[in-house]
Amino acid sequence: MPYWLYLLECEGGVYYAGIALDVEQRFFQHVFGRGARFTRARPPLRVLAAREYPSRGDALRAELQLKALPRAAKLQFFRSPPR
Repeated sequence: MPYWLYLLECEGGVYYAGIALDVEQRFFQHVFGRGARFTRARPPLRVLAAREYPSRGDALRAELQLKALPRAAKLQFFRSPPR
C-alpha cells in the first residue's frame, strides 16, 4: 500500500510535514486535534502538497529530506522529481 508525504500550512504561516496512507483523512485528524502535538497548537489551514511513495520507508526518508530543507525550498521539493 503506498504512503504519502504531505505538507500542511498551519496557523501563523508555519509548515508541517508528515506521512500518511490517506492524506485527506490525516488532514482532518489534525484539524480535529487528533494529530501531532504541533498541529494541536497550530491548527492546519490547508494541504499545500503531497507526493506518493511506494513504501513507508521511502516516505519516511523523503520526509527527513524535506524537513532538512529551508522553508523556501519545501514547495519546490514537491515540484521536482522524486529523489
